[in-house]
Amino acid sequence: MTLAPWLRATGIAAVALAALGTAPAHAGFTVTYEAAGVQSPNVAALCATFGNGCVIGTETFDNRTSGGFTTDYGTGGVITGTYSNVQINSADIYGGAGNTGNYAVTFSTGGYAVDLQTTLATGVNYFGFWLSALDYGNVVTFKKNGQTVFTFTPQDLLNLVGNCPNVGNAYCGNPADWHADAGQPYAFLNFFDEGGSFDRIEFSENPQVGGYESDNHTVGYATGRSGTAIPEPASMALLGMGLLGAGLVRRRRR
Repeated sequence: MTLAPWLRATGIAAVALAALGTAPAHAGFTVTYEAAGVQSPNVAALCATFGNGCVIGTETFDNRTSGGFTTDYGTGGVITGTYSNVQINSADIYGGAGNTGNYAVTFSTGGYAVDLQTTLATGVNYFGFWLSALDYGNVVTFKKNGQTVFTFTPQDLLNLVGNCPNVGNAYCGNPADWHADAGQPYAFLNFFDEGGSFDRIEFSENPQVGGYESDNHTVGYATGRSGTAIPEPASMALLGMGLLGAGLVRRRRR
């Protein structure tokens, strides 16, 4: 299924917002996913527009141990991230881009966090990572000054990439290990803060049904966009409400 880029709440969804008498407190996030098998960011696309000022860096976890550490993502100190309570595992069928090195994981509802700092006046507006062995307990939360600005659960992505296992679905199973663990999808996700910036990211497994495995954590100030857009969860919910209302009207008319 292919979606139009930069899908936003319009039409019925916008009417539903008006009916609720509320407005979003944050301008919102664009979430995209890359083609099946992609395990690293598309830096050329992320910096394709207004290239000056674009900064992108990646943490691979390959020389890290469990607990806490600080990384500059290879940006030379322009952006730093301090990880706390993160578990680092060696590559296996559930994680580890390219089936090598290490990856980050949590099996806890408390999860782990990364606090971001930057010398950029713009702040950090982009985060991407390879999400492996996806399950419905995987939750990632973005914060700014202690306030939640966006929360993402995987159900929308699951709906888009299709069911697993499925031998015809290239997202099913670890692409670096002959599609082992074929019952779960693997995909690279991109998060763009269209309303400003964020300074903390929290990963949790809630409800605890497995683990939240990820690799190639990529941060920066992105001036371009990459991947296929996923409808914002709130927009989808409002669209559903609007369609439900339209359906009720039609039934009354009959």
